[in-house]
Amino acid sequence: MNALQRYHAANLPELFDKISKNSIGLDDYFDRFFNGDLNPSYPPYNLINISNHESRLEVALAGFKKKEVKVYTEYGKLTIEGSKETKEDTDYAHRGLAQRSFTRSWTLSDDTEVKDVNLEDGLLTVTLQKVVPDHHAKKEYL
Repeated sequence: MNALQRYHAANLPELFDKISKNSIGLDDYFDRFFNGDLNPSYPPYNLINISNHESRLEVALAGFKKKEVKVYTEYGKLTIEGSKETKEDTDYAHRGLAQRSFTRSWTLSDDTEVKDVNLEDGLLTVTLQKVVPDHHAKKEYL
């Protein structure tokens, strides 16, 4: 505790720098923490377990067209990006639909891959499948 007592508001960046150097693997968490985006809520989504080897991610994208949505995996993350063009010439009496651009990511385990992606009726469905190596798969002999 004595080492922490020497830090105060003026040198908090120094403390956070030392913490981040000694916390390998938490880079993503610290980035979200310092950027104030710990619990992004747009767009809303459901994660449904279909079976032990299959899950389905449903993302509500009302008003987005296929050409405005990008789904990809990179460095063990599933990323969904949506870019909505704003219409400057439209005079809204009330604007209640959230149709802003977004980027949303989920970390995938090493044994999970994207099986199917479908955007229909404002619902993006991503089917995820766990890859089971042959030597771990269930085998019946009798």
